[in-house]
Parts: sequence; C-alpha cells; structure tokens
Amino acid sequence: MASFEDADRQQREWAHRAQASQAAAAQAYARLLDMAENRDSGQIRRIARFLASTFNGEAFPFDLFELRAVDVEISDDMLACLDALRWAKADLHKLVPDGEKRVLAVIEAWGLQWPQSD
Repeated sequence: MASFEDADRQQREWAHRAQASQAAAAQAYARLLDMAENRDSGQIRRIARFLASTFNGEAFPFDLFELRAVDVEISDDMLACLDALRWAKADLHKLVPDGEKRVLAVIEAWGLQWPQSD
C-alpha cells in the first residue's frame, strides 16, 4: 500500500509535469497559430484543422494520422499541444494572447465549417 509520502510525491511530480507541459504547449500553440495566420500550403490547412479541433473537438474532429503528413517540427508542436490537453490545466487557446479570437479567425480564414445545427 502506498504511503501518504509516496502519494504526495506523486502529486508534486504530476503537478510539475503538467506545468512543464503547459509551458511547452503555449510556445508550440503560438507557433502553430502564427503559421496558420501567415502562411498558405497543404500543411498549413492541416494546422488550421488541428487548431480548430483543440478549440472544439466535437465541431472539428482531427484525424491523428494527419500528424504523419506534416513536417516533424510541426508534428512535434502538435504533440506538445496534445500533451498539455492530457493534463487539462487550461484550454490551449487561453495560453496565447487573444487566442480565442485568433483561432476563430483561423477557422474562418481557412473556410472550416461549423456543423449545421438541427
């Protein structure tokens, strides 16, 4: 049976991992947003879909096999974002200045469609 000290140590370790993950994701998310706002290519369309999915995964599902279709640096940034989502300390768009506004602009600029409500 785990002792109180073991449980406390594990909680501190998880808190540290979550904080480090969130810090890395903030930088990665900012880079991805910048690319989606300022570049145009097939890879960037995938980035836009990824950003939309992190904003609203039900409205904008993302096929994880898309990670294979982007450069390694881009997929590394996407994976950093997914790691932060796992820890669920903050919505990714809240980690960057004007994140919600910027993601919504990317969704619109790339012509991603919100699902029709019935």
